[in-house]
Amino acid sequence: MPKPYPQEFRDDVVNVARDRGPGQSIKQIVSDFGIAESCLRNWMRQARRRGRCSARNNRGRKCRTARGEEADPVARAGERGAAPGRCLSVPGESAGKMRYRLLRELADDGIPVTVTCRVLKIARQPYYRWLQAPVTAADLTAAHGANALFDAHRDDPEFGYRYLHEEAAEAGQVLAGRSAWSICSQQGWWSAFGKKRAKNGKRPGPPVRDDLCAVVDEHGRTGHVFAAETANGLWLTDSTEHKTAEGKLYLCAIKDVFSCRIVGYSIDSRMKSRLAVQALENAVAMRGDVAGCVVHSDRRSQFRSRKFRRALGWHRMVGSMGRVWSSGDNAAMETFFALLQKNVLDRRSWTTREQLRIAMVTWIERTYHRRRHQARLGRLTPIGSETIVNTTVAMAA
Repeated sequence: MPKPYPQEFRDDVVNVARDRGPGQSIKQIVSDFGIAESCLRNWMRQARRRGRCSARNNRGRKCRTARGEEADPVARAGERGAAPGRCLSVPGESAGKMRYRLLRELADDGIPVTVTCRVLKIARQPYYRWLQAPVTAADLTAAHGANALFDAHRDDPEFGYRYLHEEAAEAGQVLAGRSAWSICSQQGWWSAFGKKRAKNGKRPGPPVRDDLCAVVDEHGRTGHVFAAETANGLWLTDSTEHKTAEGKLYLCAIKDVFSCRIVGYSIDSRMKSRLAVQALENAVAMRGDVAGCVVHSDRRSQFRSRKFRRALGWHRMVGSMGRVWSSGDNAAMETFFALLQKNVLDRRSWTTREQLRIAMVTWIERTYHRRRHQARLGRLTPIGSETIVNTTVAMAA
């Protein structure tokens, strides 16, 4: 039984069908994307059903919020207490609490609290109240927020505090913008591409994976060979961006070298590790058994991230990585993005992200996969090349 199509691919096909021009039919769309007409109509019914359910849920959520029945997520986090194994240190602890800790240590050493309070000129009652609850709800909220900011910074070191603030909010830890800036400033969690600060401006570290596509000639010069004898033998991946009136739109695509087909992609308004991971998951869902496949990329932080490495290991794939700022190390993928830039991105000005997304998806599936003949494939299209290979294998079996 074939694996189901990725949800992102389904949504894109549905959006293309909904926004089709007056002269474009459903049959033409299913032909461009290589699916059955009944499959597309079923996806459109499911999308309408999800839209109605989402509208009802939003109305119910607003009503509950108005009645005050929905608890504050920060308050719930404080009631649950600290998550096991997480840091409870609060960045920027006040001087008063630091003195209370000193007061407790001196009391443990046998020095009377009255004497210490008189010397430090502090009241005793606030100290006793603090002693009953050393970690307040505000401290817990700040600690959980700091942990969420740290997790976001570890996954995407190129994010500044504004993006880290948004990532923490998506993880359920709501902080004020100024609080997020204060925590990031004290801990030194700055964007890798921000202004140079102390201990910044270092050379890029070593790649997390070896370059498996590199070859050395007889003169000692390093080159790259992008070739595969079978499908799912070598994949290339990279990402690109383009501006719209609403802001930038990012595309991460994965290309099978054997047939030059884009086996998976992901499009989003943010460039982060989740974009690369989702593109890999979509490619695996479309291709099936990919154990042993080599995935070659550059040294972008998205491909160096812990999430992407974990996804490769989960699917038993092998990672490969080129050098820093060397486009030739991933030339075959750069060629595809050059075609996309010339045929789609630079053809007109894009008002919304959705317009650009539909244009990119339609060009990939309709033109690049099914109409653009390539010399290295014997003047065949990527879909045509895979069809001939699959037919030959089936007849041999």
